[in-house]
Amino acid sequence: MLQDTTLDIYMRYRRELVSYASGIVGDPGRAEDVVQEAYLKFRAAAGGTAIEDPVGYLYRIVRNLAFDGRRRQALERRYFGDYGEQVLEQVASQRPSPEAELIGRQQVERLRAAMAELPERTRIALEMHRLGGCKLREIAERLGISESMAHVLVKDGIKHCQRRM
Repeated sequence: MLQDTTLDIYMRYRRELVSYASGIVGDPGRAEDVVQEAYLKFRAAAGGTAIEDPVGYLYRIVRNLAFDGRRRQALERRYFGDYGEQVLEQVASQRPSPEAELIGRQQVERLRAAMAELPERTRIALEMHRLGGCKLREIAERLGISESMAHVLVKDGIKHCQRRM
C-alpha cells in the first residue's frame, strides 16, 4: 500500500478531528483553528520521514493543542473574569482610526519639511539628539563644536519645528 501524504491524512480525518477538538475546547471555530495548527505541526514533524501511526499522532497533536487552548482560556478568565475576550478585543481594537493615521502621517510630513528647512548643522544636531538619543557631548564631538553650542543648535531646531507644526 502506498503511504499517504500528510495532506491526504489531514483531509481524510479533518471533520473527525474538528469534532474531537470541539469537544475539548467547546467552540467549533476554535476547534477549526486547533486542527489547522495541528496539521502544520504534523506536516513539519513528518518532514519526509515515515511516522509509525500518523493518524494517532495527528490526533495526539490536536488533543495537546486543544488542551493548551483550554488552559489559556482558563487563565484569561482567571485574570480578566467573564470579560476576558471583551478586554482582549478592546485592546486589539485600540488601533488608531484611519483619520488619526492620516493626521499622524501629515504631521510627520510637516516635521520632515520643517527639518529640511534647517541649516545642516542644526538639522544634524537635532536628529542626533531627538532621533538618535545622543547626548550633547556626543553631538559636540561629532560636529567639532562646544557642548553649549550643541545645546543652542538643538534648542533652535526644536523651536523652528514647533513653530512650523
